[in-house]
Amino acid sequence: MTDFDPDHAPEPEHDHNLCIRNAISVAEQLCLSRGVQLTPIRHKVLELIWNSHKAVKAYDLLDQLRPVNDAAKPSTVYRALDFLLEQGLIHRVESLNAFVGCHRSGTQHDQLLLICTACHTVEERGAPSVIQSLSEELQTAGFSPQRKTIEIHGLCRSCRPQ
Repeated sequence: MTDFDPDHAPEPEHDHNLCIRNAISVAEQLCLSRGVQLTPIRHKVLELIWNSHKAVKAYDLLDQLRPVNDAAKPSTVYRALDFLLEQGLIHRVESLNAFVGCHRSGTQHDQLLLICTACHTVEERGAPSVIQSLSEELQTAGFSPQRKTIEIHGLCRSCRPQ
């Protein structure tokens, strides 16, 4: 596997540089088609988030941003994160108060996030049957969700004892 499959964790031979380039390319195309600007700061924050498949906290992003932009402040990062969230380019991992790149940018979708407690990798899965069952349960309850994200903490395939 040379590219990232959005329904599976990266394999050892995963080409992460290609993964980053693809994510940035999709972001640039989406922003252009939507008439919004992927400013240099927004671009850099997105790139920093995509540096790994692990969730990253805003202040860690700020620390990584300062060497290339010494004027960066928390508000700089939070404004960039708000933009990237609004455009569907990243996800907020609520339980970690952190952010991860979105593998399905450009499409409105619910997600299942598998968060490894050992290596801290976050795997985004479509899980259509889970989401469908959840949607049916919400409809039965008469509940109208604003968004659906399911976060599950555990051990990934690589960290799980064999």
